[in-house]
Amino acid sequence: MPNKFKLIRKNIEKQIIINDDEFKFFSDFLIEKKIEKKDFFLREGEVCNYTGFINHGCLRTFTRSHEGSENVTRFAIEDYWVGDLYSYLTGDVSPYNIEATMDSTVLMIHKNDMEKVYEQVPKFERFFRIIVQRGYIALERRFSIDLSSSALQKYENLLQKFNDIELRVSQKHIASYLGITPESLSRIKKKTYNK
Repeated sequence: MPNKFKLIRKNIEKQIIINDDEFKFFSDFLIEKKIEKKDFFLREGEVCNYTGFINHGCLRTFTRSHEGSENVTRFAIEDYWVGDLYSYLTGDVSPYNIEATMDSTVLMIHKNDMEKVYEQVPKFERFFRIIVQRGYIALERRFSIDLSSSALQKYENLLQKFNDIELRVSQKHIASYLGITPESLSRIKKKTYNK
């Protein structure tokens, strides 16, 4: 098995048991894409025809307001899946941009190829159902945290989830994710480091 597939196989095998032939059938459809910092996996207005697995790097998902400000909704690092599930499943255009915050490598699979995998190796349907469920739970949890937590608590939760996020994304993007200004983030960081 090529080295580039080790992390994705480990990710899959956390949820389902697959043999070498089943994994090879799946991995033959994977496309390795290198995305340079500030390049895009997906741009708003495009249909998301691929789901991607981050082998290396970090991507951020964001929308743009009518005024042009960015609203970061998600960060994804190694061992995470990325894409716009709604666009992927419906064929509608996406309102999201998914951009690399550092040079990154993503293993992508087209939704038509994923259907072939489901037909040949049905246990992959179970795997992706679990991934979707976990994503939904994470989204629900984020909404509840955003509604009930202070900016400091949200920042601490982010650091707990991604302990090296500050090395991967700009302070401006972290502030946007937290829903605060960069200046407020600076004050929160001072409080955190002075504890």
